[in-house]
Amino acid sequence: MMIVFTKRDALRLAAISLSGVCSAAAFAQSVPDPDETQQGDVSLTIYNRDLALIQDIRELDIANGESRIEFPDVSARIRPETLSFFAPATTIVEQNFDYDLLTPTKMMEKAIGQTVTLLRTNPATGVETRERAKVLSTAGGVVIQIGDRIEVLRDDGLPVRVIFDRVPPNLRARPTLSVRLDSERAGTRPVSLRYLSSGLGWSADYVALYNERDDSIDMQGWVTLTNNSGTTFHNADTLLVAGNPSGSRARSFGNRGLTRAGTESADRERLGDFYLYPISGRTTVAKAQTKQVSFLDVQGVPARKVYSISVGWRQNDENPQNVSSAISFSSSRDQGLGDALPAGAVRFYQRDSQGTPQFIGENRISHTPMGSELTLVTGDAFDITVQSELEKRERITESEWEKTARFRVYDENDKLVRRGVTERLRNKTFYRTTMRYTLTNAKDEPIDVELTQTGLGRYWWAYDYRVVSEDVPGEQLDYARRKYTISVPANTRREVRVVYETRY
Repeated sequence: MMIVFTKRDALRLAAISLSGVCSAAAFAQSVPDPDETQQGDVSLTIYNRDLALIQDIRELDIANGESRIEFPDVSARIRPETLSFFAPATTIVEQNFDYDLLTPTKMMEKAIGQTVTLLRTNPATGVETRERAKVLSTAGGVVIQIGDRIEVLRDDGLPVRVIFDRVPPNLRARPTLSVRLDSERAGTRPVSLRYLSSGLGWSADYVALYNERDDSIDMQGWVTLTNNSGTTFHNADTLLVAGNPSGSRARSFGNRGLTRAGTESADRERLGDFYLYPISGRTTVAKAQTKQVSFLDVQGVPARKVYSISVGWRQNDENPQNVSSAISFSSSRDQGLGDALPAGAVRFYQRDSQGTPQFIGENRISHTPMGSELTLVTGDAFDITVQSELEKRERITESEWEKTARFRVYDENDKLVRRGVTERLRNKTFYRTTMRYTLTNAKDEPIDVELTQTGLGRYWWAYDYRVVSEDVPGEQLDYARRKYTISVPANTRREVRVVYETRY
């Protein structure tokens, strides 16, 4: 059998092309039909990123004593050290994974030191000539020796083909696992393969249609499954696992948008601490394919638009800053969503005046328990700004500091946020700081802005700070953050002042 590459194939490593001297039967043996498979009963358990458990049960005829059996069509990104093999009355002696696949690159590399045939065609006369050539090198190009002369196969478009006498024995058309077995008896029996592989993963994608009139969203959740393992898995029973097991390469997006973690149990099967999302029916997961399956479809989930901004301690803006626009909703059962949400992207749409849904922004969520509160930023508000300014800062005496003890900030458990600081003052320097926040609303409707002052209680000895006065009552989020919900009428500018006393 002879296999032929054009010169362009050899240099650019394109697809294999066979000359007319190769028979159709030989070609069929070298390049199998991609729709055919020697897989058996395949089950896939796919984790969120770049990890899958593959189980394949095949019926094979095994000889008595020691023999060698090949398993083609395993994942090209198999982790051989994770292989588990079982066949009745059989033990495994040795295993090998042949991952050198039949490509123009590998054919030329394996031909170094070997002799091939060059088939040249005269472009003017069409006359073909053949020469035997020895392959010397493929580094940066193909260097050959013909008789006493050395040539480089150039990519100049002239009709030259490289004919190989045979396929190197260690090249495979498909990823192949081979094992050497020791069997107590001969006969056909089920053989079970189980192994881990990279190249398979999934994520969740959410489409949310926001209805501003009735403050609700319609949400659909999609499982997006990707297969970059180099192998097609035919008619597989597929199970998706939401979670990041140790050893996977799953990326963590933190708790983006999660304002309160839920405490409700979802009505889904769990495996240990992970939720399971089975794909109904068997499906073929083709290599280099992205597949989507719906797993969530709910309408009328209560939601609201939130305008927010965070301001650093003593932040002094030269120019107004646009606030963030976000959508807030719950994943609780009584709010209509009622499900645990796997990590993924949430894309928001809103209907325009013609009733056509238009994209208004997206954000990502981490694995989110059912019953959680989420606030996902979709972008910056065009018509709403906040300018933070340090209006006044002055030193005050220790006696003035003591007079404002009643304005100490307490946490939600009525404990001083100083958290263990003794009554003895570490720092004898005290300050009174006045912050001015200027909010503008160019919309033709009133809005609320959630302004969060951060950077309070900066040091362990400085948790004992005071909020002496505030134009709008604040809500203490934690020892270092205080939130103000400020109403701004339509087409209006509003100023809000807060006076803090601190030791920094």
